[in-house]
Amino acid sequence: MKFEKRDVILITGLLLFMVGLLPFMAPLYAVLIVSLMYFGVKFYVGRRTKLIQRDIGLEGLCMDCGSKIVNKKCPHCDISDKE
Repeated sequence: MKFEKRDVILITGLLLFMVGLLPFMAPLYAVLIVSLMYFGVKFYVGRRTKLIQRDIGLEGLCMDCGSKIVNKKCPHCDISDKE
């Protein structure tokens, strides 16, 4: 989990959420809840990013059909061009 620019927005939002929780519970519990939310969001985003990168692959997507590029060729578009 590395720190990115958009984490500043996440931290700011969670701090405001914590301020909203303070009238209803002890500050320790509010900090605990916000900390769990931060790590939960970071874990979820990290897993989704890995899943998307696995689906896309290292070479990217075809701009015509959207399938994954293998060996710098689209398996669908390059076959249809030959026929």
